[in-house]
Amino acid sequence: MQQQRSEPAPPAPSAVPAVPAAEAATALATGPATVPVLEPTAAPAVGPAADPARILVVDDDPTVAEVVAGYLDRAGYRVDRAGDGPEALARAAGHRPDLVVLDLMLPGMDGLEVCRRLRGQGPVPVIMLTARGDEDDRVLGLEVGADDYVTKPFSPRELVLRVESVLRRTRPAPAPRPPSAAGLTVDPAARRATKDGTELALTLREFDLLVFFLRHPGRAFAREELMREVWGWDFGDLSTVTVHVRRLRGKVEDDPARPRLIQTVWGVGYRFDPAGREAD
Repeated sequence: MQQQRSEPAPPAPSAVPAVPAAEAATALATGPATVPVLEPTAAPAVGPAADPARILVVDDDPTVAEVVAGYLDRAGYRVDRAGDGPEALARAAGHRPDLVVLDLMLPGMDGLEVCRRLRGQGPVPVIMLTARGDEDDRVLGLEVGADDYVTKPFSPRELVLRVESVLRRTRPAPAPRPPSAAGLTVDPAARRATKDGTELALTLREFDLLVFFLRHPGRAFAREELMREVWGWDFGDLSTVTVHVRRLRGKVEDDPARPRLIQTVWGVGYRFDPAGREAD
């Protein structure tokens, strides 16, 4: 009779070795008895901006929380964790997160109520996690303010990408640098233009025309193109462009009779030369 081999006893939790990314990515689906430890080399290749966003991960399942937090941390984010609703609200009040990864099925105060209260403290993007696949649950989560909805099991790598996508949509873009060249500077928001520090008295269209030229240096534009891009007209009297260019030259050129900045390109139209070279 063949002797039956007994299965070895499972290792203690403290002896669990580090696991590669492929195994860690499936941890949320299989629900291992112990929390996997991510190797540093298993980090996703993608990451946030130079100023790392703060992410609050709220889940009562320590396996899910650790795997998600590990991936986000290795993607370069600052990560806080909470195991229930009250703790999540307390952490959010202490350090306002840039985004919350929030489990729907929390004990006591559920994720929907946590989301409502977080939004009551101020705007914050929320990605809702749930083991439910019902459309009603997803719709309800979105109605209370969730920005995205992820159903378990899911890939932690995909969740990192969703975090980045939501942050790109919700974080304010850095203000563009005001266009400037050849001593000319414009502030489109304030509708101000200066030359060598002295403010210019420009009309609405003169200002728009100067901004357009500064944003497209060295490129020749036909009068039809300028009318379409600056005036927003598909047709009209092209002499309008000619008159405005002449008036703008009178305010930005050292010698309007011999313009070096806004040059005429014969047979084409006009070109802005920030170097101020003499036209051919």
